[in-house]
Amino acid sequence: QVHVVESGGGLVQPGGSLRLACVFSGLTWSSGGSMGWFRQVPGKEREFVAASRWPSGGTYYADSVKGRFTISRDNTRNTAFLQMNSLKPEDTAVYYCAAHHSRLILSAVRDGENYAYWGQGTQVTVSS
Repeated sequence: QVHVVESGGGLVQPGGSLRLACVFSGLTWSSGGSMGWFRQVPGKEREFVAASRWPSGGTYYADSVKGRFTISRDNTRNTAFLQMNSLKPEDTAVYYCAAHHSRLILSAVRDGENYAYWGQGTQVTVSS
């Protein structure tokens, strides 16, 4: 059974930074895998933020976060990270990590419906 734990959310001023982490305990990868981050604001649809897949690398970002956010992972510890810099008030949302036990095709990485495992969500609030 896969157990997912997220951490790292909180309140930060505009221009500040936060680092989110997500541990997927019990997940076995099928010669590769995919990890992603999504976010959701009340009353709006879930939004893709970033994703990473392996083997053969590949990281992907929403245009709204490109250049400010960085996704990384530690496969040996089944952990995904999202480093968020230069945060803006419009980044305020509940952030969810997700993983799939195989390497998703390129057209699938931005759609949360393709991920099998999800974190519980962590609130990120950017406000002065």
